[in-house]
Amino acid sequence: MGSVTAMPSTRLLCLLHAKAVGSTTALARAGWSVCFRRNVCSSPSRLQSCMSAWVIHQYGTNGVLRYTEEVTVPTVSSSSDVMIKVHAASLNPLDISMRGGYGAKLLKLRRDPLSVMAIDSEFPVILGRDVSGVVVDCGSEVTHFVPGDEVWAAVPPWKQGSLAEFVTLTEYEVSHKPKLLSHTEAASIPYVASTALSALVNTGGLCRDSSSNKRVLITGGSGGVGTFSIQLLKAWGAHVTVTCSQNAEGLVRGLGADEVVDYTAGDAAKQLEMMEKFDVILDSVGGDSEQWAMGMLKPWSGAKYVTLVTPLLLNTDSMGLLDGTFHTGVILQSKAIQNMISSGIFYRWGFFAPDGPALDEVSKLVDTGKILPVVEAQFPFTQVPQAFQKLEEGHARGKTVVRVAEEDDKQAEELVQNSRTETAESEQEVAKQN
Repeated sequence: MGSVTAMPSTRLLCLLHAKAVGSTTALARAGWSVCFRRNVCSSPSRLQSCMSAWVIHQYGTNGVLRYTEEVTVPTVSSSSDVMIKVHAASLNPLDISMRGGYGAKLLKLRRDPLSVMAIDSEFPVILGRDVSGVVVDCGSEVTHFVPGDEVWAAVPPWKQGSLAEFVTLTEYEVSHKPKLLSHTEAASIPYVASTALSALVNTGGLCRDSSSNKRVLITGGSGGVGTFSIQLLKAWGAHVTVTCSQNAEGLVRGLGADEVVDYTAGDAAKQLEMMEKFDVILDSVGGDSEQWAMGMLKPWSGAKYVTLVTPLLLNTDSMGLLDGTFHTGVILQSKAIQNMISSGIFYRWGFFAPDGPALDEVSKLVDTGKILPVVEAQFPFTQVPQAFQKLEEGHARGKTVVRVAEEDDKQAEELVQNSRTETAESEQEVAKQN
């Protein structure tokens, strides 16, 4: 479990404090230009035009990751936008795939529908799908957030990610951060929570009122989606079985799993055949598991198989947008019809869907102790490549988190102290003159 103390200050807080005490010298040391025409500059974009971030300018392995301080700050360009100062971000397997070009064609089209007719590059790309931080600016029609609010969110893959100082999302993608979690802990949850909720609720048909006594199987239970799904389903009263390796059994049982199948101890399918059949299977592994999973579901009872491993993006990458989408649709329809006719089982694909209000509900579960963050590793912002390397080793036991604002917080504390010293010296000078 992650157990980290949230950093108490940011460069924004330093800005506000320094303005309150009249310190312009401290602001200059922080790299801010001083704005004299407003009492409080609510948006960092009014104070600086660039930010630090980890970007890629081409697809490839870990070597394509580049640190830069020349990325344009994402401004509040829409009335529903919320600009967030990033305190922590976390990595997901999707970040590794996107670094290698996975889904590039479809995601580029999603970012800019007109790009289908253009040859413009999508680079630079900022990865990172989770964010926990503080609101620094809001659009004119935002009603649920104000500057200073601590928030968390899952950043859609078609938007610039959270491995940067700032990120801008719509109000509907953002949620208030659980009060009991530090930013580092909170950053481990949003993307896996949004993915799991989309798969289990929107696709799998489960909810708080319908999960009691339902038997659910989760393949790959020790990863981010798995560890969250176990806790969510147990909070809803479901019976949960997971597959994982032997050394992760303690983790998943500690999160509430009722039964654990060690896939390293032999044929997982044979072990599962000895159990009562399931109402829902959430498959985050893919591969061969799809071949045997159908036989583990209750036939002719509305049981559902939901896989998060789909060929959509791979097909659009290899075949092009039109052919790839058409071919993928044919595959899905064929499998869905085949399984419905043969055993009355619903075969479905699960996808991530950003949903701020859904995260509000997750936040309540966290603050009541029903869902805990599972942080396997933490890295400072200077070591993003090492964080990627850790994730690529596989066999995840929770999430890998990057502490983005760590250096800023240390600097802010120093600036606050400097500004206090300068104020005290100024008061002494005034006293001497009087």
